[in-house]
Amino acid sequence: MARRGAVEVRVENQLVRYTAPEPFGHDEVVEQLGGKRNGKIIILALKSPRATLLVDEEGRLVVHGTTRNEISRAAAREMLLRLGRADEGLTAEKGPMVASFDYGQPLRIDRVSEFYPEAEPDDRLECLRISDENHGMDLLFFSNGRGVALGARSLNLVKMAASHWGARFESEKLFVDVLIPKGAEVEEEAEEESEPPAEESEPEEPLDVEDDDDADDDDDGNDDD
Repeated sequence: MARRGAVEVRVENQLVRYTAPEPFGHDEVVEQLGGKRNGKIIILALKSPRATLLVDEEGRLVVHGTTRNEISRAAAREMLLRLGRADEGLTAEKGPMVASFDYGQPLRIDRVSEFYPEAEPDDRLECLRISDENHGMDLLFFSNGRGVALGARSLNLVKMAASHWGARFESEKLFVDVLIPKGAEVEEEAEEESEPPAEESEPEEPLDVEDDDDADDDDDGNDDD
């Protein structure tokens, strides 16, 4: 099973903070780009690339909601271009990430604390939370065998933490074996073989779909008439 070796891990969110030679001004982001004030920070949502941009009180830019460095940097460059600035001298600093992983089998989260007292129930999320100081992150474990790493500093550390705890859970037999009834696989294969081959059809021409904004404009024009 996947839990015996390397567990597949996926980045869900990577925070990156950018510092420009000239700090970003709150007023210019609000007036020129439509940013929203929220306390001491300015929030701006980008559609392309999709990201949430935060300008802190020191004029630094934090990109939130991306999973890869190139997308994060593209979002920072997009903001600079809209402000009429070049991206020269822009420095990046990686922040914590949120990553997910899957052991592929249900986990007895109701019994984990019997063997590992550091595991605390999170009633709001219906999972177990373990503060893993060795790997520098908080881990959430769900009964379906999936997990989430919070505040991790690197993807490799998440992989190490997921494999470490997976091995410990397995040693205490905390994973639930999912049994497949005998003959179920054979019946499924027989059904697939008995299905007639799908007839080939000519490719359909793409449809021109109006954007909602365009449709609204047309409606407004008709109202004027």
